[in-house]
Amino acid sequence: MVPSSSGSVAIVVIGRNEGDRLKRCLPAAVKAAAMVVYVDSGSVDGSVAFARSAGCHVVEIDPAQPFSAARARNEGFAFVMEREPGAVLIQFVDGDCELADGWLVRGRAVLNERSEVGIACGHVREIRPHATVYKTLCDLEWQKTPGELSACGGIFMVRAKVFRALGGFRADVIAGEDDEFCVRVRQAGWKILLMDASMAGHDAAMSSFIEWCRRAMRTGHAYAQVAAIHGKSEERYFVPECRRIWLWGLLLPLVALCLAPFLYGLSILALIGLFALQFVRIYFGGKSRGWSSSDARVYACFTMLAKFPALAGMLAYHWRRGRGRAPTILEHKRSS
Repeated sequence: MVPSSSGSVAIVVIGRNEGDRLKRCLPAAVKAAAMVVYVDSGSVDGSVAFARSAGCHVVEIDPAQPFSAARARNEGFAFVMEREPGAVLIQFVDGDCELADGWLVRGRAVLNERSEVGIACGHVREIRPHATVYKTLCDLEWQKTPGELSACGGIFMVRAKVFRALGGFRADVIAGEDDEFCVRVRQAGWKILLMDASMAGHDAAMSSFIEWCRRAMRTGHAYAQVAAIHGKSEERYFVPECRRIWLWGLLLPLVALCLAPFLYGLSILALIGLFALQFVRIYFGGKSRGWSSSDARVYACFTMLAKFPALAGMLAYHWRRGRGRAPTILEHKRSS
């Protein structure tokens, strides 16, 4: 039975070929709320049929326009407003996530108590975080200190009036759409609050280095595109992240390679030394957060490695933008 305190919360789930992950996601959503909308982006694994059998409303996105998580969430919100215009809160969930028991009640309570908060979210943790090193990395990335945030991921509870007033997500932002939306939420005077409560379990389903590289490329694309939108604002959103990628992924290696013939390879050794120092800094940063030595080493190593695929993602964005080409969905993980 759906808790009465969650009666005004509608859930929008988005997915594309999530397979078994969706079979964990939708039953948890249907258990938590009376109104659950599943928005599908061209799945070919039976996701649509399963969603209908689970008792969800289903929206199938027109493939004539490019797919994106932003577009899917927007269409899910529009469907809710058409069918349940009285819904005051929207919980967005990705199809690879499973909502935690009691989260909707907690999220709604804090939004009722704190009128200045426009978005509420809780902790997202990886399911079986040590199954692969890549899932470990995701689990470490999810860990944040409760309190006010500058941005959160795409899994959150938002006031319907806030989402409507801001026009929802920008459909042309294919990665980092959550950051871009959160910037506008704060610019409109609303706060984003991370509660010290479990919100969802996430299954990254990454088991190969290639999948991790694609995800890092997607991150680089997100930095570049969102920086192009909000980089000239007072907070220079994502500009520092872009600069670090240009520096570590391109400028320093290029300088070292160009100087190597004249310095008998010493510039290459200097570059290795700089990367080693950065590794140590990130490692001890992880240790200060209470991570194990193993987790801190993994995080530091892959943080440095990520600069190169992230650079490729940034270059891909600028190449497309320079040629006036619309960005297309970036997928990194295998279908379930």
